[in-house]
Amino acid sequence: MEATLNTTQNTTLKGGEWLVKESTDTETFIPEEFTEEQTMIRDMCDQFLKTEIMPNVERMDKMEPGYMRSLVEKAGGQGMLAVAFPEEYGGMGKDFVTSTIVNEYLGAGHSFSVAISAHTGIGTLPILYFGTDEQKQKYIPKLINGEWVGAYGLTEPNSGSDALGAKTTARLTDDGKYYLLNGQKCWITNGGFADIYTVFAKVDGDKFTTFIVEKGFEGFTQGPEEDKMGIKGSSTVQLYFQDCKVPAENVLGEIGKGHKIAFNILNIGRLKLCAATVGGAKYAINDSVEYAKTREQFKTPIANFGAIQYKLAEMAIKTFAAESALYRTAKWIDDKEHELFESGKPFNEALLGAAEEYAIECAILKVFGSEALDYIVDEGVQIHGGNGYSAEYNISRAYRDSRINRIYEGTNEINRLLTVDMTLKRAMQGRLNMMGAAMKVQGELMSIPEFGDEDETPFAQERKLVQGFKKAVLLTSGAAAQKLMMQLQNEQEILMCIADMSIDTFVAESLLLRVMKLTKNGSDPIFKDILNCYLYDAADRIAKSGKDAINAFAEGDEQRMILMGIRRFTKAQPFNSKDARRRIAGHLISNGRYAL
Repeated sequence: MEATLNTTQNTTLKGGEWLVKESTDTETFIPEEFTEEQTMIRDMCDQFLKTEIMPNVERMDKMEPGYMRSLVEKAGGQGMLAVAFPEEYGGMGKDFVTSTIVNEYLGAGHSFSVAISAHTGIGTLPILYFGTDEQKQKYIPKLINGEWVGAYGLTEPNSGSDALGAKTTARLTDDGKYYLLNGQKCWITNGGFADIYTVFAKVDGDKFTTFIVEKGFEGFTQGPEEDKMGIKGSSTVQLYFQDCKVPAENVLGEIGKGHKIAFNILNIGRLKLCAATVGGAKYAINDSVEYAKTREQFKTPIANFGAIQYKLAEMAIKTFAAESALYRTAKWIDDKEHELFESGKPFNEALLGAAEEYAIECAILKVFGSEALDYIVDEGVQIHGGNGYSAEYNISRAYRDSRINRIYEGTNEINRLLTVDMTLKRAMQGRLNMMGAAMKVQGELMSIPEFGDEDETPFAQERKLVQGFKKAVLLTSGAAAQKLMMQLQNEQEILMCIADMSIDTFVAESLLLRVMKLTKNGSDPIFKDILNCYLYDAADRIAKSGKDAINAFAEGDEQRMILMGIRRFTKAQPFNSKDARRRIAGHLISNGRYAL
């Protein structure tokens, strides 16, 4: 008998459940379902980018004094900073999907996008979610109207991914009125012109705690601007604390509970970073399509060459796939937030709880989005040829600015490890029935395959292949956990392989569900080309990662059996991806832009 994954489910899947349950397109949110209001907000952000940012990127990159600050204030004046914040603080009180749209459609703005996302995200959210009523009333209204700018001080010279290894200390004065902070922070976005800083320090040397530090506090200074490879217009400085006097009432959250703030805020930041990369990807594709149509070689536009069309098509495939996974997850978070709020949770606990529920998916999105954009801008430079290496063309700036995305919000290596770690922990906690699903897959391997009538329903082959991807992940991760047990956490190469399999599987299913839903509404067949190209290549990638993982821990009959399963579960039907990519590229070229 062939194993099938559980198809019974609640309306909204729990985090990680997509691996062991089958989703339907009916309940999957796609960008084509934006409301009229969401579309208006999207268009407002896009117009702001085109009129205020793109014509002025040189001014930003030259760090013209006060200019970036003025852009943040201007965005605040148009309400763009206030979208996700409660009305009681002067915000618009919009849902999580709408705030994700803002991040996407401001995401192509180079250094401005970095400044704005740091301000509305890690620069403001800690106070909103963990602040006292007094702290929120004092800081939030001015942060969301652009009067004040926020920044976030976590990283230190010797503690990056290991945030709890921070050396900055805080000591309460004898009169109990102040904490004296000593230490330094580095790579602080908006650090040169911010008014409010969320800073982490260890009280009495061991209690990791968060503080709200205002510009001008005694003992607080900033270093000079860093000269960076990319995002040159983004203010990045070091912060120095020498007996910096922080009022005791500026402790954010509880003493010794700073890790809750640091790690919970990152979940949202990872999803929002993916949104920004999708926005940046679309702009880079537009630049590349426009250039390919006008640049002639051998008396014909280079857009007519198959090698160029391959690149353009692959750019579109990755972007469309990332966007599909992004908004599927954003709606899950939105639904979970409402569920928690209606059950009596306060606003801050509802969104933080929802983000924690989908922390696995947020980590996946961060990795996939950042690496997709890196591919797109790299190939964009290639399409531009020598001109792509010239600062005169915007694609060179996009190339430089993209590279940081794989480093901040947790390096992609950390996020890959987290993807597997969180999944296995949830399985052990009983939050995710991974063991039962893995046992079914192992049982299927030992049985004789069924050879009944071929399923001819729409997307039957594609659905079966995605189901196979899930089985490959379950088979590999289950065998690795069974064989290595606690030692698995030390086998990072194996964990990376399992993470890559999981990432491709989640994105593949998200893409499949979107295309299934679009097809019901009579969509352009180009979407099925995108889907089939992605699945065809993902099958090989998942097979390779699975083999690499298995060969690292199994041998003999066990190895042969699992490898046979990987081949079986990743077997894609023959497919002419060349012609499909030519059709995708033709769609971009005829529209002159990313029009999907």
